[in-house]
Amino acid sequence: MEKNIQITSGRGPAECCWVVAQVLKIIIKEASSNNLNYTILHREEGIENRTLYSVTIQLDGINVNNFIKQWVGTIQWIGQSEYRKYHKRKNWYIAINELHLVKEVIQINDKDITYQAIRSGGPGGQHVNKVSTAIRATHIPTGLHVVSSESRSQLQNKKLAKERLFKLLKLEQINQKKTTIKENWHNHNDIVRGNPIKTFEGSDFKVQKSNKNFKSRRQSLKNEIRDILWKE
Repeated sequence: MEKNIQITSGRGPAECCWVVAQVLKIIIKEASSNNLNYTILHREEGIENRTLYSVTIQLDGINVNNFIKQWVGTIQWIGQSEYRKYHKRKNWYIAINELHLVKEVIQINDKDITYQAIRSGGPGGQHVNKVSTAIRATHIPTGLHVVSSESRSQLQNKKLAKERLFKLLKLEQINQKKTTIKENWHNHNDIVRGNPIKTFEGSDFKVQKSNKNFKSRRQSLKNEIRDILWKE
C-alpha cells in the first residue's frame, strides 16, 4: 500500500523550517524500522542551511496506514531558537498532511508498444552496420521511447527495451506527482497551532513524555478559561 505525506513549515520562519528537517530525519528512521519503503517526491529548501520549507514523501508498505496515523497532524517543538538567541518565543509548529494523489496503475501492454529494429552505432569496424540488432521501443499513449543496443541479440534488446520503458514511465508518474504537489500550495497555510499529535523538546529534539503533554493541555485549558473570565 502506498501513501503520500507532506511535512510543511506553513511558510513559517527558519525555526519551523529546522523542525521540518528534524522531523524528516525521524520519519525516515522510523519508516525503515517498520519495513516501509520511502521516496522523497519533492523538497523545498529553506533559507538557512539544513532547513526545509516543505518535503513530500511517498511511503509504501504493509503497515503504512498505522504509521502515518501517528504523524498526520500538528507537530510542536518547544525550544530556544538557534537563529535568534534572544527571541522570546519557545513554541514552534509545523504540520504533516496526507496527500491524496491520483495513483495511476502503470500497465504496459504489447499492443501499446511499437518496436523498431535499428542499426547500432559506435565502433565495430566493417561489421557494425550489417545487422540491425538495436531496438527502439515507443509507448504509443505517452510518446515516450527508449533504445536498447547492449546485446547482440535482437530478442534480448527487445526485452531490455521493454523493461527500460517501464522504468521511464514510472519516473514520469513521479514527475506528474511532483507537479500536483507544487500546485497544492493551500496545504502550507493550514497549520493548526494547538492539540499537537507529537511534541518535541530542546536542541536534542526528544519526544515529550505523555504526562507532560497532559499537564500542558490542562494548563492550556486553564489559560483559556482565565481569558474568557477576564473578558467577561
